[in-house]
Amino acid sequence: MQNKKNQTAIGMMIQRCHKWRQKRKQYMDQARQATDEIERERLLQAAEHYGRIVNEEQSKIDSTRDPKDKTPVDATANDSVDSGDTNDDDENPFPEFLTNLN
Repeated sequence: MQNKKNQTAIGMMIQRCHKWRQKRKQYMDQARQATDEIERERLLQAAEHYGRIVNEEQSKIDSTRDPKDKTPVDATANDSVDSGDTNDDDENPFPEFLTNLN
């Protein structure tokens, strides 16, 4: 019974992580299109905030999961929103450390 509760709790945490990753991507996309420097910076800071939230929640998920269930997970592989994106350096106006906040 306890294992079932753990799985449910972890599932909810994973759903929250996914939602926050989507929100972060949305802010990053908006920042790429923003023409106003102040608005761009505000959007980047919001995206960075969601990136920190995701990292914190992911560490909780990793510490809660049963060690035998743990498999190496690539954050971008789990994020279906990011799949299909191409990262061309010529098209990306932001430095890599700002666009890869996972």
